[in-house]
Amino acid sequence: MVARKKHYRPPGKKKEGNAARYVTRSQAIKQLQVTLGFFRRLSILKGIFPREPKKKFKGNNHTYYHVKDVAFLQHEPLLDKFRDIRAYQKKIKKAEAKKNADLATLLRTREPTYKLDRLVRERYPKFVDALRDLDDCLTMVHLFAALPAVERAKIDVELIHNCRRLSHEWQAYVSRTYKLRKVFISVKGIYYQAEIEGQKITWLTPHAMQQVLPDDVNYSVMLTFLEFYETLLGFVNFRLYHSINVKYPPILDPQLEALASDLYALSRYIVSNSRTSTLEPKAASSSTSEQLEAQKKEMQADESDLRLAQLQHQLPSNEPGALMHLMEDAGCENEDDHDTKECRRLFKNMKFFLGREVPRESLLFVIPAFGGVVSWDGEAAPYKEADQSITHQIVDRPTQGHKYLSREYVQPQWIYDCINARIILPTEAYMVGRIPPPHLSPFVDNDAEGYIPDYAETIKRLQAAAKNEVLPMPGVGKEDLDDPQNLLVEGYISRAEANEAVKTKKKMATLEKQYHEELQRELQGAVMKKSKQGSEEDAKASEESVPDPKQIAEDIDTMSKLGMSRKKRGLLEAIEVCCFKQTYYWMSTVIRWENDLIVNRDLKMSVAEGTLFCRRDFCLSSLHMLSAFILQDDNMRNMKSRSLMYFFPLFFQKRKERNTARISKLKERKKKLKSSEN
Repeated sequence: MVARKKHYRPPGKKKEGNAARYVTRSQAIKQLQVTLGFFRRLSILKGIFPREPKKKFKGNNHTYYHVKDVAFLQHEPLLDKFRDIRAYQKKIKKAEAKKNADLATLLRTREPTYKLDRLVRERYPKFVDALRDLDDCLTMVHLFAALPAVERAKIDVELIHNCRRLSHEWQAYVSRTYKLRKVFISVKGIYYQAEIEGQKITWLTPHAMQQVLPDDVNYSVMLTFLEFYETLLGFVNFRLYHSINVKYPPILDPQLEALASDLYALSRYIVSNSRTSTLEPKAASSSTSEQLEAQKKEMQADESDLRLAQLQHQLPSNEPGALMHLMEDAGCENEDDHDTKECRRLFKNMKFFLGREVPRESLLFVIPAFGGVVSWDGEAAPYKEADQSITHQIVDRPTQGHKYLSREYVQPQWIYDCINARIILPTEAYMVGRIPPPHLSPFVDNDAEGYIPDYAETIKRLQAAAKNEVLPMPGVGKEDLDDPQNLLVEGYISRAEANEAVKTKKKMATLEKQYHEELQRELQGAVMKKSKQGSEEDAKASEESVPDPKQIAEDIDTMSKLGMSRKKRGLLEAIEVCCFKQTYYWMSTVIRWENDLIVNRDLKMSVAEGTLFCRRDFCLSSLHMLSAFILQDDNMRNMKSRSLMYFFPLFFQKRKERNTARISKLKERKKKLKSSEN
């Protein structure tokens, strides 16, 4: 009997490794017996996402899911609900195909529905977990609140109204509790950051402009995400409103709701509810059952009276101080929080009026979140433009016709810069018709980036002046300001060091100037003047100290070689030897063409002695042409020009003498010819 291996596995029996832990998307769809659309929808709602295994056993062009995630989806009750909905839609299509309109409408009214409350509680067991994952949720809800209703993309009017309602409820809570911390206007939209229960939540809202829907976006996937985010944000708003003793969902004033003033209506609702909640007495632990029942009846009566007053428009419609003054009677969760107190007092005792051209919704959300009172030009506004108590009017136009002397006219950027700086900035740079300073992002750490803009330095100085702080000078820390005696001593020491440095710098400058002058004289070949006090020996020594130009060239060459590494130095020497051999080869070949062996022997002797002497003019002209060609070439000039200077020390001199002799002979012949003709 043959012994089997320890890890023997028959082929096709059991999978191991990544093949056992991961499956492709097509395998998961086949296992769940659903379509691709239902699988994608179920994965988004359950929070299942694709995985990246280390080894993709089916190839790189597949999407992989974990086996446990697919098993988690297989036991989901929504899967059966989706199957029932799909079967019911087939019945509706069948009735429409048979042209039975009554049956089709009846089936549509009885179509099965589902809720995602259980999934929200399952994915976020704690409220803090939901707050951590609220960034994308708020961005998506605010995006669809600004989109138009498009039938081809399946974006309904009810969906847009629901997103708008949820976003306004969230903004009203943030304004009411003064939780807004940062605002930044960019090309994409307006970035906001709030801090709730220690969690920083950042979201993006689009600008109030006409939105164009591109065709290359898959809106079905976005709508699936939005379906879950609507439920999640509803849960979060419910918990936050109950934390400040306000009933949820809010009942809005229909008049304000009809005028698209939902945020203002929500603020008034929260004010009225917070006031009534403070008047309700708390039940004592020793109270009897009869007292509790009487208290419940009183609470129900107060709530019914409040609803009637809201529906019949009996609430005060023009209270200047009612807008977002929400913390006067109701308690806050983080009342002792320093940031909350600072934000609450920023625009205190300030009244703003918004022009028609400014971003109204953003300023209605931002100004009350920092303790200000705001109104606008329109119906149901808290106060009119002619109110003399207005301190600032927000205008975004080049000129302003009619002006009130009791108020300041500023651009909208002033509001956002004041919020980010947490101080009231000067209004001179933000007046109407002027180019405002750069709008700096509060999300950028200038110290970490290594660049601090000029306006950031100005704001830092204004912040220090507002807090009565003394900013240290550049190079001086705050610990030096605490010990002025040490700073004074260091000042004396640094001043003495500075004086010494100036003196040494002057000496070095004079020495450097003298050295440059001496070098210039040496290069020009000028003889240095003898000093009057020096003797003849000093003069001889000075004459001997004048270096030879050839020696200077050799010294420069050796110095350049000393700076090289051993490998590069050897390579340079090899190149010079090669150049020497090449020039000798070309010279010998040129002479061999026109001369015999004796000329070649004389050439070898002349090269060995460092001098050249050829017997024929043709050889000299050929060598002259060869040297000129080598000197004209840029690549050969650096290495071969030096070798040519050593090879041809007397070549050009001899050539000159022969040329002058020839010219003189030609001139004599011309004179003789002229004389003979005469």
